[in-house]
Amino acid sequence: MIQFAVFASIKKGNRPSFIKSAEPDIAIPHYEYCIQYLSQLIIKPIKTVDFAADIKVSLINDGHVTILMDSKNRE
Repeated sequence: MIQFAVFASIKKGNRPSFIKSAEPDIAIPHYEYCIQYLSQLIIKPIKTVDFAADIKVSLINDGHVTILMDSKNRE
């Protein structure tokens, strides 16, 4: 399972804020387009949940994660 945020601000520290993220009427069409595009790219259906759903996950971290934080522009 992959979960990601398209936009987050770390202006006030390292905890991301999603206040400036797009409203659902703008974000949902982009979300649906990405799902459709990726599904065609990998030639497999992609399982999804409702946009902005509150989901609970359980995982074991195995590997690296890279998060880009621009120290000059923390937006």
